[in-house]
Amino acid sequence: MAMSSNKGGGVFADINITPLTDIFLVLLIIFMVTTAVTIESAAHVDLPKAEAAPAQNEKPKGIIVTYTADHLIYLGDKQVTEPELVPQLHDALANSTDKIVIFQGDPKVILGDMVRILDMAKSAGAEAIAIAVSSLPPGGAGGGAPGGGA
Repeated sequence: MAMSSNKGGGVFADINITPLTDIFLVLLIIFMVTTAVTIESAAHVDLPKAEAAPAQNEKPKGIIVTYTADHLIYLGDKQVTEPELVPQLHDALANSTDKIVIFQGDPKVILGDMVRILDMAKSAGAEAIAIAVSSLPPGGAGGGAPGGGA
């Protein structure tokens, strides 16, 4: 706080807010950069890789919901829209003995989209939710390859 004296003999107090403004601008820039980095790194879902392939004749228990990178939703083999998903999934779960929903998503699926679809599955009556894994490339263990994810 700077103080200066007037010619009239009184004290005049004036606050210098320039350093405070500088600090706020630096903090704003830091938060903008860290937010952008956080959103970029946490936006995609890395699905786990399967180590053993399931038997060819073995049909998975439950109802499969697939979400593609093009934002298309499939219930089994049938394409559905987002508003149609809950009623059709509810009907499919009512006819199924296993109340399990298996989510298959493209590796480029945004986490928020996956969570929204899984929430719709729970509201449709699913008792359990499973996330399907993508299979490994032939001859690979998937652990040490760059960009392979583990």
